[in-house]
Amino acid sequence: MQYGFVIDHERCIGCHACTVACKAENDVPVGDFRTWVKYTEQGVFPDVKRHFSVLRCNHCSDAPCVTICPVKALEKRDDGIVDIDRDACIGCRACMQACPYDSIYLNEDRGAVEKCHFCAHRVEQGLQPACVTVCPEEAIIPGDFDDPGSKVSLIVANNDTLVRRPEQKTGPNVHYVGVEPVTLQPGAAARPDDYIWSNRPPDKPEDWPVSLPLAQHATVVLDAGHKVEWGWPVALYLVTKGIGAGAAMLAPFAAAFGLGGFGKLWAPEVIAILFTAITCGLLVEDLKRPMLFYRLLTRPNWDSWLVRGGVVLTVFGGLAALSMLLQWRGAESAVEVVRWPMAIASLAAAGYTAFLFKQCKGRDLWEGPLLLPHLIVQAALCGAVALLPFAPGSIGLVVTAAVGALGHLGFALADRYGSHPTDNATQGAAFLGTIRLGPLKPWRDGLLIGVALTLVLLIVFPAAAFVPALAGLFLYEHAFVRAGQLPPLS
Repeated sequence: MQYGFVIDHERCIGCHACTVACKAENDVPVGDFRTWVKYTEQGVFPDVKRHFSVLRCNHCSDAPCVTICPVKALEKRDDGIVDIDRDACIGCRACMQACPYDSIYLNEDRGAVEKCHFCAHRVEQGLQPACVTVCPEEAIIPGDFDDPGSKVSLIVANNDTLVRRPEQKTGPNVHYVGVEPVTLQPGAAARPDDYIWSNRPPDKPEDWPVSLPLAQHATVVLDAGHKVEWGWPVALYLVTKGIGAGAAMLAPFAAAFGLGGFGKLWAPEVIAILFTAITCGLLVEDLKRPMLFYRLLTRPNWDSWLVRGGVVLTVFGGLAALSMLLQWRGAESAVEVVRWPMAIASLAAAGYTAFLFKQCKGRDLWEGPLLLPHLIVQAALCGAVALLPFAPGSIGLVVTAAVGALGHLGFALADRYGSHPTDNATQGAAFLGTIRLGPLKPWRDGLLIGVALTLVLLIVFPAAAFVPALAGLFLYEHAFVRAGQLPPLS
């Protein structure tokens, strides 16, 4: 069984009755929407036409929000409805990054996410969803797509229907009849600062990149706003995780790098444990319900890379702690043995975020195949500059840091200027150059500080190279994390 909707835009008059009924039925907060009507105008005066598109959760056959949720707060029910247990949600907002349709919002008062759940409480009583009941034109048709004789199945079989973002291969179960294609192509139409009844929501103030083409004479004049949910804590988490993982990655080669004393015996493990702890703290702090983080342990979803990443960090931190314990007991030969599996675990700690971001189906920029090697190169750079103060004359560490900086530059340029398989990824790459942080342009200035200035200091004052390297990397990560969230999904 697979419940879903057909929305007939040959009937829809854009009255918003569905939106109002949904808000009233489900107590949806002001400014948030489970279903909304987007207006797109096309043409040149006086030959202008306004197109409507009713947007909502697609109750996907392969729902990425269910896969990524670390605590099983989202589920794909036997009837095909994708439902949410708001009491279980810890507010990580990973599902919002995974949804390719911007159909999930955060209820700020509850600290939990919410979305269309097909009015499951009504369906279970034999009633129709509230939006269906109030539609004056019967433009919203619910039904079971697994039943070939159902009304929705017959409509799809006998009409040319469209779905949103088919390239995501999620199996959306909202089909559109008679909709203007440009209204379902995110970013195809221009988005002015002012809508017909209001200013455009200010959550994404960046200008549309001039390099991105727009459909001729098409303008979005009404749409829901969507916030950027992951910000500086995620960018900083990428840096701190890189520092901890990078130091451990280089630990087996401490003697070869010329590290001695504290630098050889303790520094890699101390840095690994300290910055892994900071990383875990950032992950918990960024939850909207941080006191419920323990649910990652009590009701884990093992398909989610948030949970798998937690296991990786735990194993990595445990090996670093074991190495320190052995060092404290004077078992230096055992330390040399343990540092090798610790280094292998550090590769996993550095790189698992690539698999997490791969589950973020709404953020195509993050899904590129270069992210995994890029994260490992960044970790090598971070580890080398973090250890350099303990051996500022180490040619090995200087070379490692220089190679890491140049590798980071190469991957960053490939992200920005390389080809991308989807419009969403192309848009995200173009947005890298538009983001500002005060007077800085984080993508450009992050590379100037984190690569150019770092290379100069590696020559003249290696012990201080960690300052521009880590500051520049944070700026770059801020741009990368934000740019992936800027392309419209509706």
